[in-house]
Amino acid sequence: MQPVPADTLPASTATQSFRDALREAVRGTQADYTKIPLRRAVFLLAVPMVLELVLESTFAVVDIFFVAKLGPSAVATVGLTESYLFLVYSMAMGLAMAVTAVVARRIGEGKPDAAAVTAVQAIIVALLASVLPSVIGIAFAPDLLRLMGGDEWAIEHGYRYAQWMLGGNAVIMLLFVINAIFRGAGDAAIAMRVLWLSNGLNIVLCPLLIFGVGPFPEWGIEGAAIATNIGRGTGVLFQLWMLFHAGKHIRVAASHLSWHGAVLWNIVRTSLGGVGQMIVAMTSWIFLMRILANVGSEAVAGATIAIRFMMFTMMPAWGMSNAAATLVGQNLGAGQPDRAEAAVWRIGRYNMLYLVAVSLAYFFLPQHIVGLFTDDAKVVAVGSEWLRILSYALFVYGWWMVSVQAFNGAGDTATPTWINVVFFWLIQIPLAWWLALHLGWQETGVFWAVFVSETSVGLFTLWLFSRGGWKAARV
Repeated sequence: MQPVPADTLPASTATQSFRDALREAVRGTQADYTKIPLRRAVFLLAVPMVLELVLESTFAVVDIFFVAKLGPSAVATVGLTESYLFLVYSMAMGLAMAVTAVVARRIGEGKPDAAAVTAVQAIIVALLASVLPSVIGIAFAPDLLRLMGGDEWAIEHGYRYAQWMLGGNAVIMLLFVINAIFRGAGDAAIAMRVLWLSNGLNIVLCPLLIFGVGPFPEWGIEGAAIATNIGRGTGVLFQLWMLFHAGKHIRVAASHLSWHGAVLWNIVRTSLGGVGQMIVAMTSWIFLMRILANVGSEAVAGATIAIRFMMFTMMPAWGMSNAAATLVGQNLGAGQPDRAEAAVWRIGRYNMLYLVAVSLAYFFLPQHIVGLFTDDAKVVAVGSEWLRILSYALFVYGWWMVSVQAFNGAGDTATPTWINVVFFWLIQIPLAWWLALHLGWQETGVFWAVFVSETSVGLFTLWLFSRGGWKAARV
């Protein structure tokens, strides 16, 4: 008797169910996340959010891979510019936290028109917030790099990269905020496709414009910035089209295009805590980079490569954490706080398992990882050391990511802000300075300071979440 070919066997019910759910998650769904089984809700939201951020982090790695071919000073220029961009990201991410929380709450309450009005006001706030950083970045790019301790190459040749990246920050603002609208509404698949398009263009254009492949001009490090702005700008145009024409849970109509001062102020008020917590965290990174700049360009370059790779591997965990914010917001809006809490604990366990696997790669393969981007021995040594030290903290860090997003999804953005002030400004920065410069540990002191502060903040935030005060937040 001949065996039956495997491909003729009927798929198991479980396998078919998984495939159907995966297809639904990627294509987008109209499911009500406050009513469907929790495991399914987590899956439908987390899958597109993870895929979205994986591609975002893929571009960050590809970008630094090509820039690294221009030398350590070029990589350092990217790192120093990103120190300022982190302030832009702080505003964009803080505003996005508020937008996700408010939109999710309106959707959970069954008020899609109110959610659409919130979306329009959020876009207005994002555009207004982008004006000042653009002006400063275009006018003072060389001075900003000099202030951060940039070397001669960075100031004379790399400043155009800073001009493009800071001058074009409006596309960063809009990309974050409009995707936050989609996530809060439950249209995570749309947010995923936006970043696929945006970062796909970035990945294609980056080497073409840096090295002048074929008919393209050779713009060097400036080409990386131009490619990024083209990709992000295209993504924003796609976002706007989807927001007006194709949203499954939220759709903006002409009737929503007006100024609503009370709604706008609610977004601003709610976002202040989010902006505050991100500014605290990001400015601590600026101080760390300034300390590393005192050590040398190789230290900055090694840290920049390590943080880019960390972003790449951490994005799936952030995707799952973003799913927690949406589920918390919508279920609180629907009057189901216990279901909101259950979603956070479930996603936290998934995060923990994933990051344990990542930490093993950081610990056993750091030289191989950093060596993919550069053959400079000092840069490899610095980046490898940071990855190995980070591997000790990832287990706790994963729980922090989920619990802090629970606060943000509930609209309680103030609590994480004060937590960040204590653990990043009052602990991390002084400890990094003392270990690196006073005791002479150099970059090693910075890395151990990060380990101590981030492990501590993770444990404390998880404990505070378990007390349940976030359930009473109002947005």
